[in-house]
Amino acid sequence: MRKFNNVVVSVHAHPDDTEAWCAGTLKLLKDQGYKIVIVTLTAGGMGGIGATEDKTIAIRREEARKAAAVLDAEYICLGGRDGYLFDTVEYRLDVTRIIREYKAGIVMTHLPMDYHTDHRTTCNIVEAAAMVATLPNVPVPEAPLEITPLLYHTAPLTLTDPIGAPIAKPHFMVDVTSVMDTKQEMLQHHVSQKELMKVMHKMDDFFGVVYQGNKDYGTMVGVDYAEVFWQHLGGGFQKDPVLQEELSQFVKYL
Repeated sequence: MRKFNNVVVSVHAHPDDTEAWCAGTLKLLKDQGYKIVIVTLTAGGMGGIGATEDKTIAIRREEARKAAAVLDAEYICLGGRDGYLFDTVEYRLDVTRIIREYKAGIVMTHLPMDYHTDHRTTCNIVEAAAMVATLPNVPVPEAPLEITPLLYHTAPLTLTDPIGAPIAKPHFMVDVTSVMDTKQEMLQHHVSQKELMKVMHKMDDFFGVVYQGNKDYGTMVGVDYAEVFWQHLGGGFQKDPVLQEELSQFVKYL
């Protein structure tokens, strides 16, 4: 199998997305010696109750920084506007630059059919940016990668698309039972989202809903808690099952 750098760059739309969808898996990879970089396209400025957009941005950036620190991970925010994220050349170049700067072997992002428009936009940006990471004509100063990074997609709150239809069966799940304490520690830093979810989604316990989702996924494959993944197997991307092999003792299939 080809050699991919032991670096994971997780690129999602908002602070708390990485923590909700793949923090357990990132912890397992961290324990295998991987460097972790967490990127958000926005600072989640609309996600505040009783605070201005600017104040919410400051709060959520700090929450994200503290959560990333649990994994000794770097946190980068690209400054897009929450709820109004558009796919632009500038964001694609920014993500390519980060992928190259950290020499990513694995990139994670949302599904293309995720329920949230910011998530779908982020997926498009990341897919496009990762695909050209090896090409010398991309106008960023960082040197091209030697090999296109592997791209994996994380699950939303439910396994349904924007209109509620079931989405494609996950390629695999990762048993995160042994690292749920780390996932919980990371997610608990996003205190601002507890009140938001009460208002926006009528969730009295946002963190509990996330943990229950992991529990429901785990039940599907016979473990206590699991996270869900699809590998991007389309043209232009390498298809080596690196994550699956690195975490083989934790990987489960439906």
